[in-house]
Amino acid sequence: MEDVVWAFSVPLIIFMVFVAPIWLILHYRSRRQVGQGLSEDERVQLVALSQKAEKMAERIATLERLLDADSPQWRNKA
Repeated sequence: MEDVVWAFSVPLIIFMVFVAPIWLILHYRSRRQVGQGLSEDERVQLVALSQKAEKMAERIATLERLLDADSPQWRNKA
């Protein structure tokens, strides 16, 4: 019976002393970072990606107009 108690208590103590505090610290640190929103670098990257997406949309629209003029049935083939 005493062996069973040791078998459960030793890992539990190790968990409570080492793993649980680190887990809690990392958990609340990540919660705080999520609550702060985007950093300035992330905001700059988001704006750059947005501009690239707008340029790509314009290029796709131009390509579709060219394909419509050159081959009107291209949409049915795809």
